[in-house]
Amino acid sequence: MKIQFRRSYLIAILGVILAIFVIFFGIIGQSQAGSAPSENRPVNETPIDWSQVKALFSENTHILLPSKYTAAGLPPPEQDPCLHCHITGEEKGLWTPLVRWIFFGGAGLLFAFGIYRSSSVWVNRAPWKPLTTRTADWFDSRYEISEPLSKFLSKPVPKFAQRWWYCLGGITAFLFVVLGITGIMLAFYYKPTPEAAYSSIQFIETQVNFGSATRMIHHWSANGMILMCTAHMIRVFIMGAYKKPREFNWVSGVLLLLLTLGFGLTGYLLPWDQRAYWATTVATEIGAAIPVVGDLILVFARFGWDVAAETLTRFYALHILILPLVTLAFMGAHFLMVRRQGVAKPL
Repeated sequence: MKIQFRRSYLIAILGVILAIFVIFFGIIGQSQAGSAPSENRPVNETPIDWSQVKALFSENTHILLPSKYTAAGLPPPEQDPCLHCHITGEEKGLWTPLVRWIFFGGAGLLFAFGIYRSSSVWVNRAPWKPLTTRTADWFDSRYEISEPLSKFLSKPVPKFAQRWWYCLGGITAFLFVVLGITGIMLAFYYKPTPEAAYSSIQFIETQVNFGSATRMIHHWSANGMILMCTAHMIRVFIMGAYKKPREFNWVSGVLLLLLTLGFGLTGYLLPWDQRAYWATTVATEIGAAIPVVGDLILVFARFGWDVAAETLTRFYALHILILPLVTLAFMGAHFLMVRRQGVAKPL
């Protein structure tokens, strides 16, 4: 009886809310209909049938229409403000409807979710189970992923490894993720050609919303990644964490440091300005100073004898495709070895 009473009580509440909405929107519709413009014509004048005028004018273009049918007497066409903004390029009040939808739509979703949660508790006579927990249970009942994940994630961290200098490797990985996200955002607007590279950078800096901030985050995250990776290598070397049985950890870390420097070299050329051009020229000429194989290294680094269009496009391909994939592979192997062998104890 109590359950039926609560169900009827809930149905009555929903009916009252629905009736309030119907009455509210009915009043708004009547007020809008009552405030319609009178089209600036006298009360006794017969309204113009514009469909007949249009048909007459389309069939007999030589007929001189009376003054009340001319273009001067026609009412101004209605203009869709949304289409108007998209066609003419205007940006007047574009955020206002978005904010309204977010605010009122979010409030409506919260209200609907509250009704659903309360009714579920009343009907099932059981505590509420969050939707995230239900989703996790649904996947776990089919793929059984909780047990291996718990073994991987529940490994305790020793007390000596909770100091800040043990977090340098994690900070480096976090900056790599930031670089990936901001790099994808910049790649939407960057054009890797000598004619359009610099102008696309200027477009990002001046025209794209938050483009300058995104580029600066990418720039300083790259510098921070090189710094943190170097500091992490120094910490590992000083504490002797490269010794047996962690030799391959050290080798993979050195390769990751070289890949990080490769990111810096290939990314520095992409703005294609004077500083980027001459810095890449000097950096590649350093390899040319090596005896015997210097010229081969120079041609391989520049993809030719000079820094040209091929150098820019291939540096771009290395920067956004080849180096990230290789880095992800070595990072996965590095983290797996650290996870299996644990953190090295200090000397």
